[in-house]
Amino acid sequence: MMPSDLTRPTDHAPADPQQPNSHLTQLAVDVRKASVVYATADTPVHALSGVDLSIAQGEFVSLIGPSGCGKTTLVRVIADLEKISAGTVLVNGVTPHDARLARAYGYVFQAPALFPWRTVLANVTLPLQIQGTGKADAKRIALEHLERVGLKGFEGKYPWQLSGGMQQRVSIARALSFEPKILMMDEPFGALDEITRDRLNEQLQQLWQRERRTVVFVTHSIAEAVYLSTKIVVMSPRPGRIVKVIDSTLPDERHLGLRDTPEFVALAHEVREALADGHH
Repeated sequence: MMPSDLTRPTDHAPADPQQPNSHLTQLAVDVRKASVVYATADTPVHALSGVDLSIAQGEFVSLIGPSGCGKTTLVRVIADLEKISAGTVLVNGVTPHDARLARAYGYVFQAPALFPWRTVLANVTLPLQIQGTGKADAKRIALEHLERVGLKGFEGKYPWQLSGGMQQRVSIARALSFEPKILMMDEPFGALDEITRDRLNEQLQQLWQRERRTVVFVTHSIAEAVYLSTKIVVMSPRPGRIVKVIDSTLPDERHLGLRDTPEFVALAHEVREALADGHH
């Protein structure tokens, strides 16, 4: 298989070849007894209840569950976009707040969240310039990452001139532009057609295979979770709890044809059963 647009060579340091699992030696995310309760005018809303989750460096972890189960809330807690009501959360050994200040993660939202009046290049350079990167360096870095996601030649376009899939690739380039250790993705492909989604799934999996960044990925799709992940976290309806953590039995290097194999079907069935158990 030819390498995809998302898998161009980078300067990102690979794992130690003498220690094949060295990228899994310490925790990227450590959540202990985390609960989130929202105060309302009448009855408090319990979004998360007693969540324990450990994510090792270099893992690709998908959170899956029914709508309203707290998947996005959990990712937002890890990203310091929501505060917990109880429990503890560490990101690379520090609080989510300190991790955010250290630019330890990139975040890709459900919608591309691009400024329509700024070109593709200007959208990607914006966070770099806000962080104090010089204009010339910001442009160079942005162009490198746009090329990695297959958008070389589109830097002068505006978001409204791009397809939905291309807009999300701009978002991924922006999130990766400051070389974060962790990439958080909140249903980034949920609004795309199936063909585009398959293509971006394949590119994202190959990007992870090449760079081994830690990825925390929210999805409603069983097939997407099984195809992408090294570990699948199944959550219950609200209040969100972790019903089951399923380690993938699929090989590290994957292609879309794996979805027709007995191993893939068995893993998808296990996820589906865990989702059903969560409702009980």
